[in-house]
Amino acid sequence: MLTLVDQLAEWLVPGGPPFAVATVVGASGSVPRPVGTAMAVRADGAVVGSLSGGCVEAAVHAAALDAIAVGECHRETFGYSDDDAFAVGLNCGGSLEVHVQPVRPGAADDPAAAALARLAAGGAAPAALVRRLDTSRPTAVLLDAGAADGSRGALRDLVEDAALPAVSAQVDAVLRAGGAATVHAAPGVADGACAEEPVALLIETRLAPPRCVVVGANDFAGALIRAVRLLGYRVTLVDAREVFAAPRRFPQADEVVVDWPDRYLAAEAAAGRLDGRTAVAVLTHDAKFDVPTLRLALGLPLAYVGAMGSRRSHSQRLQALRDEGVTPEALARLRSPIGLDLGAVTPEEVAVSVVAELVAVRYGRTSAVPLSRTDGPLHAPPPDPPRAT
Repeated sequence: MLTLVDQLAEWLVPGGPPFAVATVVGASGSVPRPVGTAMAVRADGAVVGSLSGGCVEAAVHAAALDAIAVGECHRETFGYSDDDAFAVGLNCGGSLEVHVQPVRPGAADDPAAAALARLAAGGAAPAALVRRLDTSRPTAVLLDAGAADGSRGALRDLVEDAALPAVSAQVDAVLRAGGAATVHAAPGVADGACAEEPVALLIETRLAPPRCVVVGANDFAGALIRAVRLLGYRVTLVDAREVFAAPRRFPQADEVVVDWPDRYLAAEAAAGRLDGRTAVAVLTHDAKFDVPTLRLALGLPLAYVGAMGSRRSHSQRLQALRDEGVTPEALARLRSPIGLDLGAVTPEEVAVSVVAELVAVRYGRTSAVPLSRTDGPLHAPPPDPPRAT
């Protein structure tokens, strides 16, 4: 939903026509989009966003128009079966649960309209939209995702006091992790009475983009910067050589820093600007940069640390890191040679292999084969051309 908000700015003008937001709140099996994916449908039939890349859109469109007409939330389930697979288009074998909520822009009694308007006005500020799923009444509260334990007060508008402690703990956990999630919290006891049913909420967070720090001002870095931006990373290029680390050479980097890479990483870590979503790609291929930078990066709780180089340079680098006191456990986190085993040669091809590895790491996929887990030549000779007959 939160990626959809900027596109909804024109629809949120007070007095504008009503619309409905359909959001994936449950997914199982083979489905094309994750929880939190959203599509908006206006009363005149206009559409923003997509839920499934083509399948189920028509059925969701009809459900959204119905929600606008009735003025109530409801949930729809689209699942695979021989009878209904092609009727709704979900023939991939999975199941989607979709929550549909009407929105009346500018209406004083519509909490969703107010929360969405505040969210759109807040730009990229960290925030979280929380809605209750187990009611037909439109609900929404907007939380400051940057505030520590700041959810409990606002959540009183959504849940009873009995359920507040359990709900608040789960919401805070999602705020720390980011992304979107549905939670079901068993109620506690308040005033000697226990609420009857568990509370179901959808939490959608907007956090700062994850960071990618690219070390080394060269053609491979330029290609990687262009590729990794497609994944939504905020990219920093850092190199101690001023003549190479020129912003004009890397126009797609969010920032270009002239500094020793290890010193820069240490300062960013001390300032709290690196976290468990941060990726570091060391492309310098020079021991005086590589070893200090990797020694520091492998000691930080980062999502990804990779380094470019041949098998021989990788072996030498490992020994240098051992000599510097880096533990075997830390060395096991190093993705080197960097990227997946695609046979990549050019800077652009190497960038594709690194981005593919970043995606595999993000989703915990082990079926993709990193170069750091294989041996043999990095660049196999091309196949022989077919013989003329």
